Amino acid sequence: MPRTQNPQAHATRRDSFVDTTQTLMLSKGYEQLSIQEILDTLGVSKGAFYHYFDSKQALLEAVVERMVDTIMTTQAEVVANPEISAPEKIRSLFSGISQYKNARRELRVGILEVWLSDDNAIVREKMRRATSFRLTPILALILRQGKEEGVFTVESPEHDAAVLVSIILGLNEKATQLYVDRQAGRITFQEVELAITSYVGAFERLIGVPAGSVLLVDQATVRQWFA
Repeated sequence: MPRTQNPQAHATRRDSFVDTTQTLMLSKGYEQLSIQEILDTLGVSKGAFYHYFDSKQALLEAVVERMVDTIMTTQAEVVANPEISAPEKIRSLFSGISQYKNARRELRVGILEVWLSDDNAIVREKMRRATSFRLTPILALILRQGKEEGVFTVESPEHDAAVLVSIILGLNEKATQLYVDRQAGRITFQEVELAITSYVGAFERLIGVPAGSVLLVDQATVRQWFA
């Protein structure tokens, strides 16, 4: 008879690889981290690794997927609360994302160092799709509420949410490139601010709110990463 597999044990074992990778990335970065170091830390064989992941890139993808899932999960209660206004939900959503990233700065830097490489193009695209899949329905709910409250002038919450997610993903990609360029001294802090302001302005115009109403990225976060 074929051996049956315990789904919970499988998930726990897979998570141990992700946990270990996150920890090692904090001290070594992604590029310097080898699969063998992960195996040695866990005390497992290569066969065990390849049972869960087919490559080091797949492991990086799992690390980033966890980040996306955690952010979305932490905001689910706020989004579902009918007592919270749509503008407050927008602020809470993006404030939560910023807080999560800031609290894991070292891990984020370890990922940013390799995120723009051609080798990770497929991973980036998968992450774009995963983020869009998780974030679009959440934004659609908020937009629908905002339309009912008369604070957002959107025509179709579902379609407009998809466009807004495209803006957010574009901002994330732009911010990654800005970080790399800023670290290399190729751009000024003022150029960073102007670029971010452009994306925020596009977001605000689409939902029909005054400039400065939406805080996709707060000033403290911008300074923490780019000043």
